[in-house]
Amino acid sequence: MRIPRIYTPQALTSNANVTLEQESSHHLLKVLRMDVGRPLILFNGDGNQYTASISRIDKKMVVAIIQKQEHRPNTSPLKTALAIGLSKGDRFDLVLQKATELGIDTIVPLFTERSAIKLNAERIDKKMASWQNIIIGACEQCQRNVLPTLHPPQKLEDYLSSCDSDIKLVLHHRSKQALGTQQKPHSLSLLVGPEGGLSDGEIKQAEHHGFEALKLGERVLRTETAPLAALSVVQFIWGDLG
Repeated sequence: MRIPRIYTPQALTSNANVTLEQESSHHLLKVLRMDVGRPLILFNGDGNQYTASISRIDKKMVVAIIQKQEHRPNTSPLKTALAIGLSKGDRFDLVLQKATELGIDTIVPLFTERSAIKLNAERIDKKMASWQNIIIGACEQCQRNVLPTLHPPQKLEDYLSSCDSDIKLVLHHRSKQALGTQQKPHSLSLLVGPEGGLSDGEIKQAEHHGFEALKLGERVLRTETAPLAALSVVQFIWGDLG
């Protein structure tokens, strides 16, 4: 039986007893039907994973004892950032999940001209909490022990002025430039529009800030497909896929 991987934000050390959070405890007890003595793997985002087991169940909360610490970040040597226009529905959620599996380091949600979603401060807080849970779930599944950094939504112009990656690419299906002609970078940023893409003005603005327009084949890819295809390619060429 597969050993569950559980994220907890608290400090973890060998031989320590830790009380897991309510949601994790409920999942272990009610969904997986686990009991005292069952093994677990814990991680808190520090690059280590911690072999543990359930030592007791206290008022419906799981208490685990840590036996061993192992440094195993499972991160790619290529530092990647994804800046993507906010989309309606579950498209953005899918991108968060799959980009995490593909080794993304930084995710920046963007407000762009064609973004169909508007968020006030209260909705941003709720969205950030939901998005963070999606990232945590993806890390639990794919065995990452370092969480990607999720930035609050920001305006495109603010992101463009702050991006300092070695290679900066804006996905644009009308470009003629293909991927793979650049020197191997240490860091790379991908800029992707929402449904309908970035406007011509936004693409020119990105190019003014050092972004190169990039074409991914002859077909027009959806906003949730394009970044995942691009991440897969760059991780294959310069990262740890393949």
